[in-house]
Amino acid sequence: DVWSDNVVELYEEAVARQWSATRDIPWGDLRELPSDLEHAMCQLCTTLSEIEMIASDLPAKWMWRMNHDFLEAKMFLCTQIMDEARHSEVFRKRALANGGGLLKSRAGPETLLRTILEAKTYTQATALLHLLGEGFILDLFRQGEAIAPTDVEKKIFRMTMQDEARHVAYGTLHLRYAVEHDPDVADEIHEALDHGEAAMVTLGAAPDMSTALAMLLAGGADKVEEVGFPLQQQLAKNQFTSYLARCERAGVSRLDRTQLPLELMGIDVEGLRAKTSGSAR
Repeated sequence: DVWSDNVVELYEEAVARQWSATRDIPWGDLRELPSDLEHAMCQLCTTLSEIEMIASDLPAKWMWRMNHDFLEAKMFLCTQIMDEARHSEVFRKRALANGGGLLKSRAGPETLLRTILEAKTYTQATALLHLLGEGFILDLFRQGEAIAPTDVEKKIFRMTMQDEARHVAYGTLHLRYAVEHDPDVADEIHEALDHGEAAMVTLGAAPDMSTALAMLLAGGADKVEEVGFPLQQQLAKNQFTSYLARCERAGVSRLDRTQLPLELMGIDVEGLRAKTSGSAR
């Protein structure tokens, strides 16, 4: 239920690459930004801080139930909890650093964050957190050079990206291991992702989140319509394409199951199917 064939290597990497949100981010280099960019960055950081806190809470919810014989998996999840707590800290600090502050928060029974935290089984929780939620955040961090208005945010995105890559790698191979050893598990994973995908679309389409990203990608309000929103839509397309590829690698293909309008989103389903067919990762 918890094992992954890469968990030992991921644990060793995690303990070797811990960093500090205070010491390793050049806060002294942060400069004052135009109000539109500062507001957008603070909104993005507010949302990311919430997401990362749930990503810390989720492993903690399940760890005490895990048999101690699976020490490596439990120890890796300890590093994930620390990683995610540090991410929540660094994004909260950035929101406050220039005086903008924390902005719009999310609540409600249908939110993706609540869906992840209330998953019925650990396998469902892993699918929602690692395949879906953290996978999308990883792709967002990979665009950090385009999103970040200063070198401070670029450093934040680079540091958080290396951590998220480990978490996604664990979740993807854990689910593949689980399905290979009990094919019936795939049904509960699909059940969770059916709901999770709809919640993810709602999160991504929220005006505050999408506008903040578009503003940052455009470099300001002047070009947000002609540059920012097209780039934000391209980012969303890339995120969903990467997500579907992860599902293929995990052995839970969503290409024929998802309710997402893949063609309308511009996703090449057949190309993705061919690319991931027989993939070992």
